[in-house]
Amino acid sequence: MHVVAVLALDDVSAFDLAIPCQVFAFATHPDGSPAYDIRVCTDRDVTASAGPAQPFQLSSPYRWEDARDADTVIVPGIPAEQIPDPRAVGVLREAAAAGARVASICTGAFVLARAGLLEGRSATTHWRFADSLAERFPRTRVDPSVLFVDEGQVLTSAGIAAGLDLCLHLVRRDHGAVVAAEVARMMVMPPQRAGGQAQFIQYPAPDCDSADLGDTMRWMRDKLNEPLSIADIAAHAMMSRRSLARHFRAQTGTTPLRWLLAQRLQRARELLESTDLPMRRVAEETGFGSVETFRHHFARQVGTTPSAYRAAFRG
Repeated sequence: MHVVAVLALDDVSAFDLAIPCQVFAFATHPDGSPAYDIRVCTDRDVTASAGPAQPFQLSSPYRWEDARDADTVIVPGIPAEQIPDPRAVGVLREAAAAGARVASICTGAFVLARAGLLEGRSATTHWRFADSLAERFPRTRVDPSVLFVDEGQVLTSAGIAAGLDLCLHLVRRDHGAVVAAEVARMMVMPPQRAGGQAQFIQYPAPDCDSADLGDTMRWMRDKLNEPLSIADIAAHAMMSRRSLARHFRAQTGTTPLRWLLAQRLQRARELLESTDLPMRRVAEETGFGSVETFRHHFARQVGTTPSAYRAAFRG
């Protein structure tokens, strides 16, 4: 079974710590058996904190050293200015050298950077601490605007709830869109927010010009097999194109067409996993029009071909 070690350092964020434990616990195989073995690895004196609340002690049968043999090691956030324990940093280096996938949530990126795992890579962290990460580790390309960055073996997420997106992305990478969608349903969250989606969303102050695009987004999902244009979407929302773009970015952090593309790809993944439809039909059902266009977007966003994805996740 795939072992996920959550490396809990002193003064770890309780929320960040809970995210991988909960997300991976909901992931199951078709027969109902758990897809992951989750282990919280601590030192004997590790504390956890939640904002200004009084810190509390963590108790776990697993120690930091037990993360060396994990398949995935996740580092939740700790105070950005804190120097992490060298023993934990050493364990992280050893796990990565042995081939483990490593990921950070929020300011856990500072620990990955301290271990030398972000050198020459792109990464993100909470927008509030992005400048500090870039200044302290200049060989890391810090992007403060995205939800998470997937560099293959090394992944980093933005702050707080973006850890949910990262962990769900890992489930999707390991077990496909259908399993990830079920986990999202159990978590009562959207099945996918793309890594490149804006990290922080600016909601406009309510006024006579504000609008909820929920109905239009549901309509777009229902019309995935149709070639929707900006003009079509704006007409349904009863807005000008400029107003649509402004409201859409305010409510989703991205553009209407990028959001629509993410929905098409999500549906394509589900069809590839759960049906034997030929590629032509999958392309038609998801509104890509042609197999060539479908393959281009799928490979660009997912990192593999539709055929290879189906071979990996079908059934």
